[in-house]
Amino acid sequence: LAKNSLFLVELLPPKKRSALRFLEHGGARPRREARAVIFFGAQAEPNITELAVGPLPRPSSYRPLPFKGGRAVPFWARPMTRLEYELLHEALVAALAPLEPLLREATGFGFQNCSERCLTFSDIAPRGLGPGERRTWLVIQRFVEGFFLHPAGLEVLLDHRDPDPRRWAVLRLWYNGRYFGSVRELAESHARGALPLARLPEPPARQLFSSYEPRGRFSSGTPTEVHGAKVCEPQGRRYRLRGNRLEYGGWSLAFRLRSSAGLQLFDVRFDGERVAYELSVQEAIAFYGGHSPAAMQTKYMDAGWAMGASSYELARGVDCPETAAFLDAHHLLDADGPVRFPRALCVFELPTGVPLRRHFDSDFQGGFHFYAGLEGRALVLRTTSTVYNYDYIWDFLLYPNGVLETKVHATGYIHATFYTPEGRRYGSRVHSHLLGNIHTHLVHYKVDLDVAGSGNSFETMDIRFENISNPWSAGARVGGTGTPPPRLTPPLTCGRYHLAVTRRHENEPSSSSIYTQNNPWDPPVTFESFIRDNETIEDQDLVAWVTVGFLHVPHAEDIPNTATPGNAVGFFLRPFNFFSEDPSVASRAPVIVRPLDPPACSRLQIQRWTPASPGPCVHPEPFTYNGTYRQV
Repeated sequence: LAKNSLFLVELLPPKKRSALRFLEHGGARPRREARAVIFFGAQAEPNITELAVGPLPRPSSYRPLPFKGGRAVPFWARPMTRLEYELLHEALVAALAPLEPLLREATGFGFQNCSERCLTFSDIAPRGLGPGERRTWLVIQRFVEGFFLHPAGLEVLLDHRDPDPRRWAVLRLWYNGRYFGSVRELAESHARGALPLARLPEPPARQLFSSYEPRGRFSSGTPTEVHGAKVCEPQGRRYRLRGNRLEYGGWSLAFRLRSSAGLQLFDVRFDGERVAYELSVQEAIAFYGGHSPAAMQTKYMDAGWAMGASSYELARGVDCPETAAFLDAHHLLDADGPVRFPRALCVFELPTGVPLRRHFDSDFQGGFHFYAGLEGRALVLRTTSTVYNYDYIWDFLLYPNGVLETKVHATGYIHATFYTPEGRRYGSRVHSHLLGNIHTHLVHYKVDLDVAGSGNSFETMDIRFENISNPWSAGARVGGTGTPPPRLTPPLTCGRYHLAVTRRHENEPSSSSIYTQNNPWDPPVTFESFIRDNETIEDQDLVAWVTVGFLHVPHAEDIPNTATPGNAVGFFLRPFNFFSEDPSVASRAPVIVRPLDPPACSRLQIQRWTPASPGPCVHPEPFTYNGTYRQV
């Protein structure tokens, strides 16, 4: 670890003023630069340095990228690397050697010469209880399919702040509800027979509870061995995708997959008019409660795990419809060169299953004057982040009526710990030896709206209806403003606010950083400073920072994985008197039916502007999947 290494390279967006001068006024194309994060571990005082390198694609110069306030990022706050994980594993195996008899007896698995019956670990963060610490609680697990759900009952606190792993040490252990000050103390307790062992049952060779293998049958007997409903494009794609430029109906935008934090949209326009300069994911956090030390200290901040670069291959027909267009992603993160992630993003048109709008105009005499409807469709831009156990599915949806939706689904394995009776206060017993720990998910977005230009104001509307009587609340006064929902106070200040609106500044590009996870006590980006500067937000270039989230109380139905229904959150951007009418009237997909002989309605006029029949709807290619990602 005591070496100089290039950790991350990603695009450094140009200043907004330069970009708009080019996009709107024909000015010079902005200089294209990269952000490079370098770990200087071989220095007398190890440090983290960020550089702007350019011009791309043939860089010839660099300049320092200062952190806001001119503060340096301490070396101990750096994100983890593959090398550090390998060294952690080596240190753990060596330190726990005296516990091999205990582990074999209790779990049937071990660390020494284990072949196919090995133990592994998951780590939690932050890595300590205060600044300057880099010591991590490691949850020991049996390495079987879905090992996140197979804790062995042992958690180990290992100090790994020193760049020299020979100086690393186990500081404390927790086993089956009891703390121990050293490996030796725990081993001796077991040798004396004074330790209550948590013996785990032998995992079955097939249909393990943490696997996706089918088991059981539905009571209705309806078939599940055949393919279900599919999405099709009978007349071809109705969107245009050129590189990272996407067009659909009135919409046009550019997008990128930022290695550190995920999807970003730029230059979002409807019918040629910009409505947003940037719309992007900033951070996803999950903070937990628990009885074991690992659970009670877990506060995951996924930008610190480079959630944007955790974008693995999407499966055709499962993660995205068979008709989707797939795109590769390239990341240079903790590697000697760029790594290609095949099919990491997808774009597809989705039938919503509900009309965008419709009306049946009854004549109230058994007939009708007309029926009209417009099918519901949306274009979806999707990627995923698999940050170890959890999978986040990130969507941006574009609707023909000028509405843009952001949505994130949470799925994957729950972050679970070993069950003890005391743990019931902090979650649910979801399997014999497994506690699903209660936690809250919060996701932060940046929305740089440019509505009719960059000079915008923020306004709320107080809508109040008084003296409304109704059968279920007679005589009640109904206030449109209502009572605000309770605020959550997570370790990141961005999560305290459902919505915060600030002046846009070039030195406030993001609400979080890759260093916040390991230094939440004094992070280089403090969102609170964005909103405490008492700046006017009238007729200014504004940014809306939006927090969405949900409380997750795990339950048995989270086995093997959390399901997406009920675990999705997001928000909408909707036009409000921006257009003169619903812009989806430009669509040629409506159907209008009028009777030619009312009131009999035996002869009908059917108007439509698409072919009378959509034609066959098949996608003959078989399912394929590769799953590898390799250095270019």
